[in-house]
Amino acid sequence: MTITDALAALGATPDLLTAEEIGQLDRDGYLPIAGVLDQTQIDSINRRLEQLLEEEGDQAGLEAHQEAGTARLSDLVNKGEVFDIFYTQPKVLAAIAHVLGGDLKLSSLNARFALPGQGLQSLHADWGRLENPGEFQVCNSIWLLDDFTEENGPTRVVPGSQRWGQKLPGDDMPDPSAAHPQQRLLLAPAGTVVVFNSHTWHGGTLNRTDKPRRAMHSYFVRREHSQQVDQRRHVRPETLARISEAARVVLDVG
Repeated sequence: MTITDALAALGATPDLLTAEEIGQLDRDGYLPIAGVLDQTQIDSINRRLEQLLEEEGDQAGLEAHQEAGTARLSDLVNKGEVFDIFYTQPKVLAAIAHVLGGDLKLSSLNARFALPGQGLQSLHADWGRLENPGEFQVCNSIWLLDDFTEENGPTRVVPGSQRWGQKLPGDDMPDPSAAHPQQRLLLAPAGTVVVFNSHTWHGGTLNRTDKPRRAMHSYFVRREHSQQVDQRRHVRPETLARISEAARVVLDVG
C-alpha cells in the first residue's frame, strides 16, 4: 500500500478542506481546526499522560528529547490506543498532506506540558534553510489538551514566514526569544488542532499561570527523511496488531 492509498483508506481526502482553509494554510502557514477532540477524549488522553509521567519519572521523553521547564513524553504511538487518533484523524492528515504534497510519514508523537513560570522558546523553524524555497519538508500539528490563553504559554507563530525563502529568525532578530512584531498567539479552546507548516517561525511562550499547559505534537516529515523517533525500531508487536495497514504506512512500519 502506498501513502496515497493509505490516506484514501483513512478518509484523508483533499475535499475535507475548504478553499478558505487551504488559502489560510498557504498564506499564513497554519490552520486551526476546531472541535477535533471532544471532552471525553481529552479527559481520557490527559489521564493516560498523567499516568505515564508518573510511571516514567525522570526518564520521560528520552525517546526523543527532554526540555527544561516542560514535562515531555515521547514514543506515544506505543503507549496506548487512546493515541491512535493523533496520526489517523482524516482532516488533520489532509491538511498535512496538502503542505507536504501528499508525501508524508509520522516523525514523532510527543506530549509537551509548559510548566508554571516556564515554557518560553526562541522563535525557530523545524528545518534549516530550504534549498528550494516552497518545497516544504516538515509539518506539525498541535493538539490542544487545555485551552490556550494569553497567560498559560500558548504557541506563537509569525504568519507567512514559511514563504520568506532561506531566512531564519536569527537572521532578523538579535534575540529570537523576544517578541516578533508580526507574531500571533495561537489562542483556542481545548480540542482544537492547529496544523502548521513547520518552516513557519514558531515557539512556546511563558506560562504565567500556576498550572501546566498541556498539548500533543504530532509531527510529520516527507518519507525520504529520517524520523525523530525511529518508528520501525520502536514499534511494539501489540501496536502492529492493533492498527490498520493504512496506519502502519503512515508510521512507515508496514
